[in-house]
Amino acid sequence: MAQTTPEDHADTELSLRLHRLHEGLSGLASVIVAFSGGADSALLLAAAVRSLGADRVAAATAVSPSLPSAELAAASIFAAGLGVPHWTPTTSELTRSGYRANGSDRCYFCKAELVDVLGPLGAAEGYAHLATGTNADDVRAGYRPGIRAAAERGVVTPLLDAGLTKAQIRLVSRRWGLPTWNKPAAACLSSRIAYGIEITPARLSRVGTAERTLRDALVRAGFAVRDLRVRDLGSTARVEIDAGLVTVLERRPDLLASVRGFQSVEVDPLGFRSGSMNEGLPASQRFR
Repeated sequence: MAQTTPEDHADTELSLRLHRLHEGLSGLASVIVAFSGGADSALLLAAAVRSLGADRVAAATAVSPSLPSAELAAASIFAAGLGVPHWTPTTSELTRSGYRANGSDRCYFCKAELVDVLGPLGAAEGYAHLATGTNADDVRAGYRPGIRAAAERGVVTPLLDAGLTKAQIRLVSRRWGLPTWNKPAAACLSSRIAYGIEITPARLSRVGTAERTLRDALVRAGFAVRDLRVRDLGSTARVEIDAGLVTVLERRPDLLASVRGFQSVEVDPLGFRSGSMNEGLPASQRFR
């Protein structure tokens, strides 16, 4: 009898999780997917179309100052390729004092605004459920107040319920030919602003512009960039970038000079880490 390999076990596990995903989606009468354009929500949208058909699925991308401008066009193209309606309602996170205050629970207010806009929109159009691309890794990643806000409002999480991890989502996306399979994470711009510093349209614009101009400067200089964040610490910008480019930036002040609007600019020696702003939070907040 042939012995099973770790690869065989991984394939079996993935097949089971994809079956659970299909079963979970098939049990929904219809669904609107909160579609950021990232790998997770893209796979969820594609899977929903496979399970329910395009006539029972819609996508919605919230438009606000915290959304990087380049994300919207790509999201529209992806949704059109699947043949589903794509709505782009405006959300108003900045009208919520808890969001503007930018405490450690900021994401709660952001997600609450998203769901409070998309939920009624979907219901008015006849869609029975609102789904997000929350995955199995998200609930193990520490502090996620946004997940709590969505759960309180009855949002469904098919990827999480199926147990799909980020790595599995990228693998399946690649097998299905989705262009998002290797897309870098693109959290909202407010995640770049240090906790306790008020979020304003000007700060969001400053961060978005700084990231775009620095990325362009690096590409023109011949450096391929995957992950890049400009963290707003107040008067100082801290750049997080792929580990292999940290030394490059430290030795190229001409490239750093493309980051404008701050009194000073520094390079994080540890490179890019998703959620690095949470590192300064007390452990009781980071892991609840």
